[in-house]
Amino acid sequence: MRKYFSTLFIFFGLSTTWCQEVASLEYPGDNFSLAGALTAFKKATTVEQFERLLNNRNNYVSNLDLNNDGVIDYINVEDIKSGNSHVLVLSTFLNEMEKQDIATLSIDKIGEAEAVVQIEGDPDLSAANNIIEPTEEIEILPVHTKGPNMLAVDVKSVLLNVWTWPCIQFIYSARYVVWVSPYRWHYYPYRWNPWRPYAYSLFYLRCAPHRMLFRSIGSKRSVASKTYYLSHRHASSLLLHPHLRPGLMAKSFKVVPNRRIPGRTIQSHRGLMNGLGITRGGRR
Repeated sequence: MRKYFSTLFIFFGLSTTWCQEVASLEYPGDNFSLAGALTAFKKATTVEQFERLLNNRNNYVSNLDLNNDGVIDYINVEDIKSGNSHVLVLSTFLNEMEKQDIATLSIDKIGEAEAVVQIEGDPDLSAANNIIEPTEEIEILPVHTKGPNMLAVDVKSVLLNVWTWPCIQFIYSARYVVWVSPYRWHYYPYRWNPWRPYAYSLFYLRCAPHRMLFRSIGSKRSVASKTYYLSHRHASSLLLHPHLRPGLMAKSFKVVPNRRIPGRTIQSHRGLMNGLGITRGGRR
């Protein structure tokens, strides 16, 4: 009996420790699952569908509310093409004029039927070199074995060729037109319904299946993401960075003009905003 209670005590102690580890955010970008975004990209057949999957509540990719209005931010996707490379920029509008990049998904065609992909969190939101990529595991027979264990193998992770992913095939097809999301502040797809952010500990738990499929890596492979993308990057001066010095704001931002396009205003989302007593600009 004493042994049973000791085991139970250790179990609850470890559970409490784990909850404490994930209960608080170290970076704002922790509320966006890079692995979840790669999972969505692997499933998508077009870039437009990729954007829809990112903004689907049931996929547990985003838990971001960067402008603190009480509801999830809509994520836009824009493709920046440079030669055989594409950089899919994932971003959100903080107000009518300012936009903040969340992550960049880089795609490089490195052979006739070979492509690689990486996703990196924006440095204003995430830790430095927060990059992940898909891998596969291969078994390698060891050079030397000790004892009678002749079946011992070593497992090594290697970079995965993503050429067969449907969205990769679509992007490199002759019919592809570079995608730029048509949605802006207060103009969103009819099917999109914003929701209140989850507690971070719950979001972290629900993202666990995504993290099993990819690995972290500390360096960029894409030349386009290192150079060409930088001139297109959006960093909002409205975003306060808790991981920097107190009160330090983003040093630069690119003003994005707001234009009216056919779409659905936030007020028409089935009365959700009125029911919550919230406006897009803040609480009532």
